Amino acid sequence: MELIRQNFQQVVNLSENDWQLFASKLERFECPKRSILLKTGQTEKYLSFIEKGIVRFYLPRSDYELTFAFVFENAFVSAYDSFLTQTPSTYNVETLADTQLWRIHYNHLQEIYNKSEAGNTIGRFAGEELFLKKSKRELSLLTETAEQRYLKLLNEQPHLVQRIPLKYLSSYIGITPQALSRIRKRIS
Repeated sequence: MELIRQNFQQVVNLSENDWQLFASKLERFECPKRSILLKTGQTEKYLSFIEKGIVRFYLPRSDYELTFAFVFENAFVSAYDSFLTQTPSTYNVETLADTQLWRIHYNHLQEIYNKSEAGNTIGRFAGEELFLKKSKRELSLLTETAEQRYLKLLNEQPHLVQRIPLKYLSSYIGITPQALSRIRKRIS
């Protein structure tokens, strides 16, 4: 829980009362590798913070899965569109490693927003972080080649390449595993 507090302290000076209110609503949640946190058609009820682990977002298809996001330790994770609108998700969210989360239920977060000015700042911070990651990913898909996206991953997020199976990495950058193998061979 201390990681969350440190993360928040970067953007808002939390009073002890504000922190205690927020912390009292957090619950620790542990799940093993390959656990489905949210299935297509379910509504996201939690905004979570990853203490340990990896989470993958993907669209299930009959012949393949289309991975579109990964989230690692010390970051917020949520099917945020579903969370904000409280409508069913159009994708799945699963763990790729044993994962430990601190999560807050939608209703509890609304209560914090109403009771604490710092709560509003915390909510905005989490939402902005999720939005910026999504925007960066969309721009990458629209403006870069698959090889450029892979090289960018190697430079900016080497932990992705080391901890994610290649079939998910290739899906994430929008190519087949075979095409990723050719790119890796060419640049090595």
